[in-house]
Amino acid sequence: MIHLLFTLIFSEMTLIMILSFKTPFRKLAIFSLDRVKRGRGPTIVKTVAGTIFVVLMSTVYNMMEIQNHFDESGLISPTDQLIMERHLLEASLMGFSLFLALMIDRLHHYIRELRLLRKSTKAAKESQGKD
Repeated sequence: MIHLLFTLIFSEMTLIMILSFKTPFRKLAIFSLDRVKRGRGPTIVKTVAGTIFVVLMSTVYNMMEIQNHFDESGLISPTDQLIMERHLLEASLMGFSLFLALMIDRLHHYIRELRLLRKSTKAAKESQGKD
């Protein structure tokens, strides 16, 4: 699962970089995000994000259980340490991927709003120039 999360994070980071700079790929990325946000896309994205959030909370709960076991006995076994480290890595990767997904959504929204604002100001300038 860790490899899948790293792949997800790197693809989200690539998409953020594409959206951040005006390149030929930016128009394609905006077009594809527009298509994803139509129809059943938002429902699927919310379902996947909700599932990741539930797994994240389960991982945090398991980490707290290991921590409580450590507090009771005073010693922690090497196996518990490894399990705790793995849960910590998974939880941080899931949280970061959810954050990047939110960042992609906001970047797409701001770019779309900026494009509409530029079109409206361009139309207003053209109408003033004709009068």
